[in-house]
Amino acid sequence: MSSLSDHLQTDWQAMTTNDWIGTILTVVVFLLMVGAYFYVFRPKNREKLEAMKHIPFEEDNEHTGDPHGRK
Repeated sequence: MSSLSDHLQTDWQAMTTNDWIGTILTVVVFLLMVGAYFYVFRPKNREKLEAMKHIPFEEDNEHTGDPHGRK
């Protein structure tokens, strides 16, 4: 049976340009997601984000004329 380190080894010289782009893109998206989570769950930003929570529904309110979004 092979060890765990055998499964986790990477042949860096055999990686193609597409492999590098995918690896870098994965790391960048991961870091952006971590940053977004820290931004959203930080108590300091709560009031600012709470004030914007109804933005997706504002367009519907303009068409119906009802401030609560009922039709």
